[in-house]
Amino acid sequence: MSAMRPSAAVPGLSPQERRAAIVAGLKALAPTTVAIGVWGMVSGVAMVKIGLSQSLALAMTFLVYAGSAQLAALPLIVAGAPVWLVFAAGCVVNLRFVIFAAALHPYFRRFSRWRRLGLGFLTSDIGFVLFMPRYGDAAVKGTPEQTWFFLGSALGNWVTWQVCSVAGILLGAVVPQSWSLEFAAVLALIAIVVPMVASWPVAAAVGAASLAGWAGQPLPLRLGLVLAVVAGVWAGVATERALERRKGVGA
Repeated sequence: MSAMRPSAAVPGLSPQERRAAIVAGLKALAPTTVAIGVWGMVSGVAMVKIGLSQSLALAMTFLVYAGSAQLAALPLIVAGAPVWLVFAAGCVVNLRFVIFAAALHPYFRRFSRWRRLGLGFLTSDIGFVLFMPRYGDAAVKGTPEQTWFFLGSALGNWVTWQVCSVAGILLGAVVPQSWSLEFAAVLALIAIVVPMVASWPVAAAVGAASLAGWAGQPLPLRLGLVLAVVAGVWAGVATERALERRKGVGA
Protein backbone atom coordinates (compact mmCIF):
# COMPACT_ATOMS: atom_id res chain seq x y z
CA MET A 1 0.00 0.00 0.00
CA SER A 2 1.43 3.38 -0.91
CA ALA A 3 1.84 5.98 1.79
CA MET A 4 -1.00 8.48 1.93
CA ARG A 5 -0.44 12.20 1.58
CA PRO A 6 -0.76 14.13 4.87
CA SER A 7 -3.83 15.94 3.58
CA ALA A 8 -5.49 12.62 2.77
CA ALA A 9 -4.36 10.69 5.83
CA VAL A 10 -7.68 10.94 7.60
CA PRO A 11 -10.32 12.15 5.12
CA GLY A 12 -13.81 13.18 6.04
CA LEU A 13 -13.24 16.00 8.53
CA SER A 14 -13.12 19.71 7.94
CA PRO A 15 -10.13 21.65 9.34
CA GLN A 16 -12.33 22.89 12.18
CA GLU A 17 -13.41 19.36 13.06
CA ARG A 18 -9.81 18.16 12.99
CA ARG A 19 -8.76 20.94 15.33
CA ALA A 20 -11.65 20.10 17.63
CA ALA A 21 -10.60 16.42 17.79
CA ILE A 22 -6.96 17.37 18.44
CA VAL A 23 -7.99 19.81 21.17
CA ALA A 24 -10.18 17.09 22.72
CA GLY A 25 -7.14 14.83 22.86
CA LEU A 26 -5.03 17.56 24.43
CA LYS A 27 -7.73 18.33 26.99
CA ALA A 28 -7.97 14.65 27.93
CA LEU A 29 -4.18 14.59 28.38
CA ALA A 30 -4.01 17.83 30.39
CA PRO A 31 -4.60 16.33 33.89
CA THR A 32 -1.70 13.91 33.36
CA THR A 33 0.93 16.38 32.13
CA VAL A 34 2.45 17.01 35.57
CA ALA A 35 3.03 13.29 36.11
CA ILE A 36 4.38 12.85 32.57
CA GLY A 37 6.70 15.81 33.07
CA VAL A 38 8.04 14.59 36.40
CA TRP A 39 8.61 11.09 35.00
CA GLY A 40 10.39 12.54 31.96
CA MET A 41 12.61 14.73 34.12
CA VAL A 42 13.47 11.80 36.37
CA SER A 43 14.49 9.76 33.32
CA GLY A 44 16.61 12.62 32.03
CA VAL A 45 18.37 13.13 35.35
CA ALA A 46 18.91 9.37 35.73
CA MET A 47 20.65 9.10 32.38
CA VAL A 48 23.15 11.81 33.29
CA LYS A 49 23.65 10.63 36.87
CA ILE A 50 24.44 7.13 35.71
CA GLY A 51 27.27 8.38 33.51
CA LEU A 52 25.91 9.01 30.01
CA SER A 53 27.13 12.12 28.26
CA GLN A 54 24.54 14.76 27.48
CA SER A 55 24.70 13.96 23.75
CA LEU A 56 24.10 10.24 24.34
CA ALA A 57 21.31 10.99 26.81
CA LEU A 58 19.63 13.31 24.31
CA ALA A 59 19.91 10.66 21.60
CA MET A 60 18.39 8.07 23.92
CA THR A 61 15.41 10.19 24.93
CA PHE A 62 14.56 11.10 21.32
CA LEU A 63 15.19 7.68 19.77
CA VAL A 64 13.96 5.37 22.52
CA TYR A 65 11.11 7.47 24.01
CA ALA A 66 10.22 4.90 26.65
CA GLY A 67 10.91 5.78 30.26
CA SER A 68 10.57 2.30 31.73
CA ALA A 69 12.78 0.77 29.03
CA GLN A 70 15.37 3.52 29.48
CA LEU A 71 15.52 3.01 33.25
CA ALA A 72 15.72 -0.77 32.78
CA ALA A 73 18.60 -0.44 30.32
CA LEU A 74 20.70 2.08 32.26
CA PRO A 75 21.98 -0.27 35.02
CA LEU A 76 22.92 -2.83 32.36
CA ILE A 77 24.82 -0.21 30.36
CA VAL A 78 26.73 0.87 33.46
CA ALA A 79 27.50 -2.76 34.31
CA GLY A 80 28.97 -3.28 30.83
CA ALA A 81 26.35 -5.86 29.83
CA PRO A 82 26.41 -7.05 26.20
CA VAL A 83 24.32 -5.04 23.75
CA TRP A 84 21.95 -7.93 23.10
CA LEU A 85 21.10 -8.10 26.81
CA VAL A 86 20.38 -4.35 26.94
CA PHE A 87 18.05 -4.69 23.96
CA ALA A 88 16.44 -7.80 25.46
CA ALA A 89 15.71 -5.97 28.71
CA GLY A 90 14.12 -3.09 26.82
CA CYS A 91 12.00 -5.45 24.74
CA VAL A 92 10.80 -7.39 27.77
CA VAL A 93 9.82 -4.22 29.63
CA ASN A 94 7.91 -3.00 26.57
CA LEU A 95 6.08 -6.25 25.87
CA ARG A 96 2.91 -4.54 27.11
CA PHE A 97 2.88 -2.59 23.86
CA VAL A 98 2.09 -5.83 22.02
CA ILE A 99 -1.21 -5.80 23.92
CA PHE A 100 -1.70 -2.12 23.13
CA ALA A 101 -0.98 -2.69 19.44
CA ALA A 102 -3.49 -5.53 19.19
CA ALA A 103 -6.18 -3.37 20.79
CA LEU A 104 -5.41 -0.34 18.58
CA HIS A 105 -5.06 -2.25 15.31
CA PRO A 106 -8.76 -1.97 14.30
CA TYR A 107 -8.51 1.81 14.54
CA PHE A 108 -5.40 2.25 12.38
CA ARG A 109 -5.23 -0.77 10.08
CA ARG A 110 -6.24 1.27 7.02
CA PHE A 111 -2.97 3.22 7.17
CA SER A 112 0.24 2.25 5.42
CA ARG A 113 2.86 0.27 7.33
CA TRP A 114 5.09 3.31 7.82
CA ARG A 115 2.26 5.40 9.18
CA ARG A 116 1.31 2.60 11.57
CA LEU A 117 4.92 2.45 12.72
CA GLY A 118 4.84 6.19 13.36
CA LEU A 119 1.65 5.89 15.36
CA GLY A 120 3.17 2.99 17.25
CA PHE A 121 6.22 5.07 18.14
CA LEU A 122 3.95 7.77 19.57
CA THR A 123 1.82 5.30 21.55
CA SER A 124 2.21 5.54 25.31
CA ASP A 125 0.62 4.03 28.39
CA ILE A 126 -1.25 7.25 29.14
CA GLY A 127 -2.37 7.68 25.54
CA PHE A 128 -3.72 4.14 25.45
CA VAL A 129 -5.55 4.60 28.76
CA LEU A 130 -7.13 7.83 27.51
CA PHE A 131 -8.11 6.44 24.11
CA MET A 132 -9.63 3.03 24.85
CA PRO A 133 -12.26 4.04 27.46
CA ARG A 134 -13.43 6.75 25.06
CA TYR A 135 -13.60 4.68 21.86
CA GLY A 136 -13.34 1.06 22.98
CA ASP A 137 -17.07 0.45 22.51
CA ALA A 138 -17.42 2.54 19.35
CA ALA A 139 -19.62 0.90 16.74
CA VAL A 140 -17.30 2.09 13.97
CA LYS A 141 -13.55 1.89 14.54
CA GLY A 142 -11.00 3.90 12.64
CA THR A 143 -12.98 7.11 12.11
CA PRO A 144 -11.14 10.38 11.41
CA GLU A 145 -12.23 11.79 14.76
CA GLN A 146 -10.63 8.86 16.58
CA THR A 147 -7.39 9.26 14.64
CA TRP A 148 -7.07 13.00 15.32
CA PHE A 149 -7.99 12.55 18.99
CA PHE A 150 -5.24 9.95 19.29
CA LEU A 151 -2.75 12.22 17.55
CA GLY A 152 -3.67 15.15 19.79
CA SER A 153 -3.06 13.23 22.99
CA ALA A 154 -0.02 11.37 21.61
CA LEU A 155 1.76 14.46 20.33
CA GLY A 156 0.95 16.35 23.53
CA ASN A 157 2.44 13.49 25.51
CA TRP A 158 5.55 13.39 23.31
CA VAL A 159 6.20 17.12 23.58
CA THR A 160 5.69 17.13 27.37
CA TRP A 161 7.99 14.15 27.81
CA GLN A 162 10.76 15.48 25.59
CA VAL A 163 10.76 19.00 27.04
CA CYS A 164 10.98 17.70 30.60
CA SER A 165 13.43 14.90 29.75
CA VAL A 166 15.76 17.37 28.04
CA ALA A 167 15.45 19.67 31.06
CA GLY A 168 16.40 16.74 33.30
CA ILE A 169 19.40 15.96 31.11
CA LEU A 170 20.62 19.56 31.18
CA LEU A 171 20.02 19.90 34.92
CA GLY A 172 21.22 16.40 35.85
CA ALA A 173 24.71 17.52 36.78
CA VAL A 174 23.43 20.00 39.37
CA VAL A 175 20.51 18.05 40.89
CA PRO A 176 21.51 16.63 44.31
CA GLN A 177 21.09 12.90 44.90
CA SER A 178 19.15 13.70 48.08
CA TRP A 179 16.19 15.13 46.14
CA SER A 180 14.70 11.66 45.61
CA LEU A 181 13.03 12.49 42.30
CA GLU A 182 12.09 8.83 41.78
CA PHE A 183 9.69 9.03 44.72
CA ALA A 184 8.18 12.23 43.31
CA ALA A 185 7.61 10.43 40.00
CA VAL A 186 5.82 7.57 41.76
CA LEU A 187 3.55 10.01 43.58
CA ALA A 188 2.77 11.80 40.30
CA LEU A 189 1.86 8.54 38.58
CA ILE A 190 -0.36 7.53 41.50
CA ALA A 191 -2.16 10.85 41.10
CA ILE A 192 -3.01 9.78 37.53
CA VAL A 193 -4.15 6.26 38.35
CA VAL A 194 -6.37 6.91 41.39
CA PRO A 195 -8.98 9.10 39.61
CA MET A 196 -9.28 6.45 36.88
CA VAL A 197 -10.44 3.79 39.35
CA ALA A 198 -14.12 4.48 38.70
CA SER A 199 -15.45 0.96 38.07
CA TRP A 200 -15.03 -2.58 39.38
CA PRO A 201 -13.10 -3.85 36.32
CA VAL A 202 -10.60 -0.98 36.62
CA ALA A 203 -10.27 -1.54 40.37
CA ALA A 204 -9.66 -5.24 39.78
CA ALA A 205 -7.06 -4.47 37.11
CA VAL A 206 -5.22 -2.02 39.35
CA GLY A 207 -5.30 -4.39 42.33
CA ALA A 208 -4.09 -7.39 40.34
CA ALA A 209 -1.36 -5.39 38.60
CA SER A 210 -0.16 -3.97 41.91
CA LEU A 211 0.04 -7.38 43.58
CA ALA A 212 1.72 -8.98 40.57
CA GLY A 213 4.22 -6.14 40.26
CA TRP A 214 5.10 -6.36 43.94
CA ALA A 215 5.45 -10.15 43.81
CA GLY A 216 7.49 -9.97 40.61
CA GLN A 217 10.17 -7.63 41.93
CA PRO A 218 12.81 -10.40 42.23
CA LEU A 219 12.35 -11.42 38.57
CA PRO A 220 15.21 -10.52 36.20
CA LEU A 221 15.00 -8.05 33.31
CA ARG A 222 12.06 -6.24 34.93
CA LEU A 223 9.79 -9.18 34.07
CA GLY A 224 7.69 -8.19 37.08
CA LEU A 225 6.38 -5.28 35.00
CA VAL A 226 5.25 -7.63 32.23
CA LEU A 227 3.66 -9.91 34.83
CA ALA A 228 1.81 -6.91 36.28
CA VAL A 229 0.47 -5.90 32.85
CA VAL A 230 -0.76 -9.41 32.04
CA ALA A 231 -2.35 -9.81 35.49
CA GLY A 232 -4.04 -6.41 35.28
CA VAL A 233 -5.49 -7.03 31.79
CA TRP A 234 -6.68 -10.50 32.76
CA ALA A 235 -8.31 -9.29 36.00
CA GLY A 236 -10.03 -6.37 34.28
CA VAL A 237 -11.42 -8.49 31.45
CA ALA A 238 -12.49 -11.29 33.80
CA THR A 239 -14.27 -8.88 36.12
CA GLU A 240 -16.06 -7.16 33.23
CA ARG A 241 -17.24 -10.51 31.86
CA ALA A 242 -18.41 -11.62 35.31
CA LEU A 243 -20.44 -8.42 35.68
CA GLU A 244 -21.97 -8.91 32.23
CA ARG A 245 -22.98 -12.47 33.10
CA ARG A 246 -24.53 -11.25 36.34
CA LYS A 247 -26.53 -8.64 34.46
CA GLY A 248 -27.67 -11.31 32.01
CA VAL A 249 -28.86 -13.55 34.81
CA GLY A 250 -30.68 -10.69 36.53
CA ALA A 251 -32.38 -9.51 33.36
